[in-house]
Amino acid sequence: MQNVYRKLVLNVIRSRKTSIHSPFVPAVRKLQCSALRLSADGVKGNEQKKGVDASLLEYLVCPLSKKPLRYEALTNELINEELGIAYPIVDGIPNMIPQDARMTRKDEQTRRDNAED
Repeated sequence: MQNVYRKLVLNVIRSRKTSIHSPFVPAVRKLQCSALRLSADGVKGNEQKKGVDASLLEYLVCPLSKKPLRYEALTNELINEELGIAYPIVDGIPNMIPQDARMTRKDEQTRRDNAED
Protein backbone atom coordinates (compact mmCIF):
# COMPACT_ATOMS: atom_id res chain seq x y z
CA MET A 1 0.00 0.00 0.00
CA GLN A 2 2.87 2.33 0.80
CA ASN A 3 4.34 1.81 -2.65
CA VAL A 4 1.05 2.76 -4.26
CA TYR A 5 0.99 6.06 -2.37
CA ARG A 6 4.61 6.78 -3.20
CA LYS A 7 4.15 6.03 -6.90
CA LEU A 8 1.04 8.19 -7.08
CA VAL A 9 2.77 11.06 -5.32
CA LEU A 10 5.88 10.81 -7.47
CA ASN A 11 3.87 10.62 -10.69
CA VAL A 12 1.90 13.72 -9.80
CA ILE A 13 5.02 15.62 -8.76
CA ARG A 14 7.00 14.57 -11.84
CA SER A 15 4.18 15.49 -14.19
CA ARG A 16 5.13 18.61 -16.11
CA LYS A 17 1.50 19.76 -16.10
CA THR A 18 1.44 20.01 -12.31
CA SER A 19 2.51 23.28 -10.82
CA ILE A 20 2.53 24.59 -7.28
CA HIS A 21 -0.93 26.06 -7.92
CA SER A 22 -2.40 22.82 -9.20
CA PRO A 23 -5.58 21.54 -7.52
CA PHE A 24 -3.75 18.23 -6.96
CA VAL A 25 -1.13 19.68 -4.61
CA PRO A 26 -3.28 19.52 -1.42
CA ALA A 27 -4.26 15.94 -2.25
CA VAL A 28 -0.63 15.02 -2.84
CA ARG A 29 0.34 16.50 0.51
CA LYS A 30 -2.36 14.46 2.23
CA LEU A 31 -1.13 11.32 0.50
CA GLN A 32 2.45 12.08 1.53
CA CYS A 33 1.34 12.47 5.15
CA SER A 34 -0.65 9.22 4.97
CA ALA A 35 2.33 7.38 3.49
CA LEU A 36 4.59 8.73 6.21
CA ARG A 37 2.17 7.57 8.90
CA LEU A 38 1.97 4.13 7.32
CA SER A 39 5.74 3.79 7.15
CA ALA A 40 6.17 5.09 10.71
CA ASP A 41 3.66 2.53 12.04
CA GLY A 42 5.02 -0.46 10.14
CA VAL A 43 8.39 -2.07 10.58
CA LYS A 44 10.21 -2.62 7.30
CA GLY A 45 11.02 -6.22 6.53
CA ASN A 46 9.30 -7.52 9.68
CA GLU A 47 5.63 -7.49 8.82
CA GLN A 48 3.65 -8.09 11.96
CA LYS A 49 0.86 -10.62 11.71
CA LYS A 50 -2.44 -9.08 12.57
CA GLY A 51 -4.98 -11.46 13.97
CA VAL A 52 -8.70 -11.17 13.58
CA ASP A 53 -10.85 -9.36 16.14
CA ALA A 54 -12.25 -11.88 18.64
CA SER A 55 -15.74 -10.34 18.51
CA LEU A 56 -15.77 -10.87 14.75
CA LEU A 57 -15.14 -14.62 15.12
CA GLU A 58 -18.62 -15.29 16.47
CA TYR A 59 -20.14 -13.93 13.23
CA LEU A 60 -17.74 -15.45 10.70
CA VAL A 61 -18.68 -18.79 9.19
CA CYS A 62 -17.26 -20.85 6.37
CA PRO A 63 -18.78 -19.68 3.06
CA LEU A 64 -19.03 -23.30 1.89
CA SER A 65 -20.44 -25.17 4.89
CA LYS A 66 -21.83 -22.24 6.93
CA LYS A 67 -20.12 -23.75 10.02
CA PRO A 68 -18.16 -21.72 12.61
CA LEU A 69 -14.44 -21.29 12.08
CA ARG A 70 -11.58 -21.72 14.54
CA TYR A 71 -8.80 -19.12 14.69
CA GLU A 72 -5.27 -20.54 14.54
CA ALA A 73 -2.79 -17.96 15.86
CA LEU A 74 0.35 -19.84 14.70
CA THR A 75 -0.61 -19.76 11.04
CA ASN A 76 -2.88 -16.69 11.28
CA GLU A 77 -5.74 -18.54 9.58
CA LEU A 78 -9.38 -19.38 10.13
CA ILE A 79 -9.81 -23.16 10.08
CA ASN A 80 -12.83 -25.22 9.07
CA GLU A 81 -12.14 -28.55 10.76
CA GLU A 82 -14.99 -30.37 9.02
CA LEU A 83 -13.85 -29.62 5.45
CA GLY A 84 -10.14 -29.27 6.20
CA ILE A 85 -9.87 -25.74 4.83
CA ALA A 86 -7.78 -22.84 6.17
CA TYR A 87 -8.67 -19.27 5.18
CA PRO A 88 -5.74 -16.82 5.44
CA ILE A 89 -5.92 -13.55 7.37
CA VAL A 90 -4.09 -10.74 5.58
CA ASP A 91 -3.48 -7.46 7.43
CA GLY A 92 -6.19 -8.36 9.93
CA ILE A 93 -8.76 -9.04 7.20
CA PRO A 94 -9.98 -12.62 6.71
CA ASN A 95 -9.79 -13.73 3.08
CA MET A 96 -12.91 -15.88 2.84
CA ILE A 97 -12.62 -16.69 -0.87
CA PRO A 98 -12.72 -20.50 -1.19
CA GLN A 99 -10.26 -20.48 -4.11
CA ASP A 100 -7.67 -18.74 -1.89
CA ALA A 101 -8.11 -21.21 0.98
CA ARG A 102 -5.51 -23.84 1.79
CA MET A 103 -6.42 -27.50 2.16
CA THR A 104 -5.25 -28.64 5.61
CA ARG A 105 -6.06 -32.35 5.27
CA LYS A 106 -3.51 -32.78 2.51
CA ASP A 107 -0.94 -31.08 4.73
CA GLU A 108 -1.80 -33.36 7.65
CA GLN A 109 -1.60 -36.46 5.43
CA THR A 110 1.79 -35.35 4.08
CA ARG A 111 3.06 -34.83 7.64
CA ARG A 112 1.84 -38.30 8.66
CA ASP A 113 3.51 -39.88 5.61
CA ASN A 114 6.80 -38.09 6.36
CA ALA A 115 6.64 -39.12 10.02
CA GLU A 116 6.18 -42.78 9.06
CA ASP A 117 9.27 -42.75 6.79
